[in-house]
Amino acid sequence: MQKKPDTLPDIRQTKRLNAPIQKVWDAVSTAEGLAAWFMPNDMQPVVGHEFQLNAGPFGMSPCKVTQVDPPRRLSFTWGKDWSLTFELIDLDGQTEFTLIHSGWDIEAVTEFGESHALVRDRMNEGWVGLVKKLSTYVENE
Repeated sequence: MQKKPDTLPDIRQTKRLNAPIQKVWDAVSTAEGLAAWFMPNDMQPVVGHEFQLNAGPFGMSPCKVTQVDPPRRLSFTWGKDWSLTFELIDLDGQTEFTLIHSGWDIEAVTEFGESHALVRDRMNEGWVGLVKKLSTYVENE
């Protein structure tokens, strides 16, 4: 499937975590786990569950769980345009974690009035730190 010319590439980050898959799953599929490394929220790993991410200065972001396949995959919509997916692969006591942040459109602007192109670059950098924070959380808890 070819991507539309007006879309920007997904943000994809993959990291091997020195933690069992269930521990990583709990960190990405529960409100407490997500809050520890990402943002405060009221998420539940139930397809169709609507929840809020507390994006600090950007306010509350509406989200909706779209896919739950424990302990391998969780997806949810974020705001009006984006989708986040966490994919986990069991590696014999370790876990390969992949984050996919999609929904980038060269023509679109966010709810707070910035272009997707500008925000995508900023968030790509931000995810580096967040994935590192997830790594610290699951490897040291």
